[in-house]
Parts: sequence; C-alpha cells; structure tokens
Amino acid sequence: MRQMLLDLGAEKPQTLDNFVIGQNAELNQLLHQFAQRAAGLPGERFVYLWGEGGAGKTHLLKALASDAKARYIPAGSVENDYLFDDNVTLYLMDDCHQLSPEAQIAAFALFNQVRENNALLVSAGDKAPAALTLREDLRTRLGWGLIYQVHGLSDDEKIAALTQAALTRGITLSPGVLPYLITHFRRDMRSLSAMLDALDQYSLETQRPITLPLLRNLLQLEGEPKAQ
Repeated sequence: MRQMLLDLGAEKPQTLDNFVIGQNAELNQLLHQFAQRAAGLPGERFVYLWGEGGAGKTHLLKALASDAKARYIPAGSVENDYLFDDNVTLYLMDDCHQLSPEAQIAAFALFNQVRENNALLVSAGDKAPAALTLREDLRTRLGWGLIYQVHGLSDDEKIAALTQAALTRGITLSPGVLPYLITHFRRDMRSLSAMLDALDQYSLETQRPITLPLLRNLLQLEGEPKAQ
C-alpha cells in the first residue's frame, strides 16, 4: 500500500512552475521562453541540457512536453519516434548518452530536419556534448545551439524546498525529519516530494505526528535502501 502511495505521488504532472530552480534561474527563464516559442516566436532553436542524474533534466523536458505540438522522445524509443512531423514544432530528446547506434542515426536525421523546417529541439544527456561517447556527427549537432548545465540542488536547498512545500500544505514536521530523509531515501526532488505526500497520508492514517520514528517506519515498509 505504501509503495502505491509513492507511485501515485510520482505521477504528479511535471511543469516548469513546480521545478525547484536552485542555481538554474537563467535556464528556467530560457525554457519558459521556449515554451512560448513553440507557437512560432523567433530565437534560438536548439538547446542541450546536461548534468548528473536527478538534477531535473527529465522534469524540464516533460514539462515542455505538455504542449500539444511537442513530442517527448526518451532513450529506447523506436526509430519512428525520431521521424519529423509537420504537426510537431518542439522535439524533446532525453538521455542522449544512452542512444543505441540505430537511434543515433535517427537522431542525426531529426536534427537536420528540425533545422530545415524551423522547428525547435531540446535534448539532454549526462555530460556535455564533447564528452559523450556518440558518433561524431551527432555530437556536433548536440552542440549546435545553447548548452546549459543543470545544477542539482544542494542538501540545504532540498530541505528549504521541502520545508516550504510542507508549510504551504500545513504539514507539521518534527526537527530532523528532512535531514534524515534526504540522507536515507532517493535523492531526486520528485521522489522526495512524493515521500512528503506519503508521510502526510501515513500520518493521517495512523494518527501519529510526522516524527523520525514515523519516517523510519515508512521507509522500512517501503524497503528503501540508504541513499548513496
């Protein structure tokens, strides 16, 4: 039942507005402009995002994918997903470092068609383009436009964001709950936010305040290993 709670929390829509900005203020502003430009406004048409896992790259791509004329392309997609479509103005290509040889060929063709047809493309990977182990022509395409590192949140920034979320929702947390959570649970904000929801629900179900013992109990029920 607890795992179902976390799964439900993880299904909340990812938007640009609920992305915790941290050190990514300039990037966040750029992507808001990109979302508007999907309707045809002029400007830069290629952006590449890179950073460590959990920094928020997928969150940002899926947030842009909410536009009706956008297409999100995760790693492992079939080659047809890389085909250009006149009805799509914004392509969002995730986890480029995981592209298979066949997908690299398809992605290279998509870049060229996006440029020829004045569409937009935002791609993401775990390293800057020059450091990716991909075919040279695709690495060149990934470096065509603007390149931004997505900076992950520090522990203090995560605690501050979760504290504000709890205050906004009227959730009372005992001291020490959040520091313990971010060192004993998954580190990305999406999972941490889902656990905050689960803690609130578990507190209501058990009629117990949100304290360290309650958190440890819920983590034990989830079978979560300590974060690395």
